[in-house]
Amino acid sequence: MDDKLLTSSDMHGPLQTKLIEDVVAKYSSWVMLSHRWGTEEPGLLDIQDRNIYDLDPAGATAKLQKFCTVARDAGHRWAWSDTCCIDQKNNAELGESVNSMFVWYQDSALTIVYLSDVPPLSKSGALAKSVWNTRGWTVQEFIAPKIILFYQADWTLYLDDRSCNHKQSASIMNELERSTGISAQALADFHPGTKNAREKLQWASNRHTTKEEDIAYSLFGIFGVHLFINYGEKRVNALGRLLQEIIAHSGDVTALHWIGKSSSFNSCLPADISSYKGPSCTLLPLSEPDMQISVSQLRNNARAVELASRLYTSLEQLGVPRFANARLQLPCITFPLTEVRQSPDQDGTRCSTYDVKADGLQDLQITTEDELVQFSPAGRIQRTFLLVHPWTRDLLGLPDFADKPQSMGDWPNELVTRNLRLLVRLSRPFDALLLAQQRGGEYKRIASDENITARVRAMASVDVMNVGILEIL
Repeated sequence: MDDKLLTSSDMHGPLQTKLIEDVVAKYSSWVMLSHRWGTEEPGLLDIQDRNIYDLDPAGATAKLQKFCTVARDAGHRWAWSDTCCIDQKNNAELGESVNSMFVWYQDSALTIVYLSDVPPLSKSGALAKSVWNTRGWTVQEFIAPKIILFYQADWTLYLDDRSCNHKQSASIMNELERSTGISAQALADFHPGTKNAREKLQWASNRHTTKEEDIAYSLFGIFGVHLFINYGEKRVNALGRLLQEIIAHSGDVTALHWIGKSSSFNSCLPADISSYKGPSCTLLPLSEPDMQISVSQLRNNARAVELASRLYTSLEQLGVPRFANARLQLPCITFPLTEVRQSPDQDGTRCSTYDVKADGLQDLQITTEDELVQFSPAGRIQRTFLLVHPWTRDLLGLPDFADKPQSMGDWPNELVTRNLRLLVRLSRPFDALLLAQQRGGEYKRIASDENITARVRAMASVDVMNVGILEIL
């Protein structure tokens, strides 16, 4: 029938072109399957050169047959399932597939999500409780596609929603947003990249994969990075390589904001993705009226104006974080510790809490498994401890190039305002890293079981801020 349509001499040009495009799309588009693997899933050799419908419909094979039937009934001729469309024993093909998976789901005509543990006639909430919603790979499988449909265990549509795209279903998307922490906007229209790194890492922090390295590999497409895979390298190394790429590529230091155990890959990185579960110290930005009031108060302080100018110049010259041989070159503002005392009445847990004083910062407490050598001004020790504010150029408040240029009528006054705005931003609470100097002069991060939220003591504390780049092992 299609051949007759394409060769009909009665068709006019535009109509014929549109019909050709529709037929090509129909025959070249594909449908992707997103599912929780079961036992004895059919592999490539089980289906190669065979009619899928002639196979014994037992176990996971029945799922594959039904998936193909649903895809065919939807008008498509190609269906893809990761269990049998990748040669799992071919490392080169496996690596290329891992790095291409996000794009395949993104470009699919339809992605079918099969919820094997959601029974027929389920009510809203069953999707959130499905084991499918706990797996690492499924994050990219439901945010990448443009069109998606959820099917229950008996292959009926979830909530009996017969719309052509469940991404347009308010009830289903609201359920996913609540259960995953992924915003409705990202669920509906996601674009991969290294921006907002910590938010994306938090999406995967409660998820699990069968192979430990896959918790990192499953995020390659979400961050838009292309890295080699090496099953057997273990989770710590796989996650370390991914985080190294994210930080070095974007300069986004939010990936350093975590609690838990340090990685053997680099002490500034976590050993496990679950370290991103908790919220960071990120606060709502200061409102513009409050910013203007603070700047106005500082403008009459000649010393603050001078310090702000000097600090802005120093920070503007700093580069971005870089990794070399798993060593982190971190631009930062440092605050030396002047006193460390263990808090009394410890509860006997594996962690200890310490009362800490640092030059320029308000007093704070730090809870860690590591033993901090106690010292006071009366008995200083040689080892150096620092609290650091990782540097990001966002603190400079540089305008977006898309913004309209500001008036240059009073340039000296604009410079003073710019510098003082930086000072106000630096007075806000921040996620601090605790570092201990090593014998070779490098530093290692001391991990904490709680966020280390620090704040400068006063605007005058800018005078003791040291700006530079530290090498962290």
